[in-house]
Amino acid sequence: MDSMITAAARLLATGDLLGALKRVALRDDAPALALRGIAMAQLGDFARARALLKSAARAFGPREAVARARCIVAEAEIALVSRDLAGPIKTLASARAVLEAHGDRLNAAHARHVEARRLVLIGHVDQAEQLLGDRDATRLPPPLRAAYELVIAGIAIRRLQTKAARVALQRAADAAMQARIPALVAEVESVSRVMVMPAARLIARSHERLVRLEDVEALYASDTLVVDACRYEIRDSSARVSLASRPVLFALARALCENWPGDASRRDLIASAFGGKEADESHRARLRVEIGRLRSELHAIADIKATGEGFALHPLRAQAAVILAPPVEEQYGSLLALLADGEAWSSSALAIALGTGPRTVQRALEALATAGKVQAFGRGPARRWMIPSIPGFPSTLLLPGPLMNG
Repeated sequence: MDSMITAAARLLATGDLLGALKRVALRDDAPALALRGIAMAQLGDFARARALLKSAARAFGPREAVARARCIVAEAEIALVSRDLAGPIKTLASARAVLEAHGDRLNAAHARHVEARRLVLIGHVDQAEQLLGDRDATRLPPPLRAAYELVIAGIAIRRLQTKAARVALQRAADAAMQARIPALVAEVESVSRVMVMPAARLIARSHERLVRLEDVEALYASDTLVVDACRYEIRDSSARVSLASRPVLFALARALCENWPGDASRRDLIASAFGGKEADESHRARLRVEIGRLRSELHAIADIKATGEGFALHPLRAQAAVILAPPVEEQYGSLLALLADGEAWSSSALAIALGTGPRTVQRALEALATAGKVQAFGRGPARRWMIPSIPGFPSTLLLPGPLMNG
């Protein structure tokens, strides 16, 4: 590697993008193309960056497998940042294997972090933790150590382990300051704000208030039955029941909880679960069937008893019943929660993150665009969707679930 490439690489590592570009801007050899691609990515021109990295990977010869693998890892990171979650994941894993086989420990670790970040983003927390393994992050240089701790913090946040998340974020902040890379410091600060922002609304006996992540964690550990409209489950301190694939049952459970400790009328339950304005005999018959199914699902947590007017929820162990709802609740709320991170998403990436069909997501996006809540740019495969960030709407807690309307 010549001195100009070496100097550009060092400047790039310290965040001096313009200095690095000055040294390679007029060169078209493979190393220069790769460095230009990384610089353009950090400047935010993702399309140009990916094109340069693809050209660099092709330009490296057959004996330069490590260099090609590094280009693939860099391209995969750009795909993650630009929310192209349908990128070549197997190719990234193969590139990581090449780097590990050739002893490039640092770039292999970087590849692993990129894979883990994608897994956390789409809610596969256990797989992300397994991929990271029990590695000693203290041996990594500050930039990689910060990236590692950010993944650890993301896993802890998804699991509502706020103490572990704060510790990991502090380590990430320390490493970012040592790295002296402003973009990395800003990323750590952005994630840290999630810990103090409102994460959900707590609704109890017709009263509601905003709560933070640590409040949600304490609520889960308390003697309270929680109807969780963020994750579509009902839980107490000892057990939990997921109703993510049973929207009618979840709607009934929420309606019952809204009226706890009193009962919910049959008319209100039918309106909540079936959308029926008039409670005719067919609605009443279906309500009895669905209440029976819900009673069966919740047998370890609560009982549902018939009353003169309707039905009432009776927790078996908990002393209270509350609803945990997103800070902003409306149709396509899970979709808006993902878009609220301010990044530009493809519809295919949103479908992957939500665990639903691409056409369902496309219909939802079209409806939101008609209402002026999202905007699109680009055409065909390059089409992306985004919205201005919604205050108090962190998507890290609001795990995308399959319960979508539309």
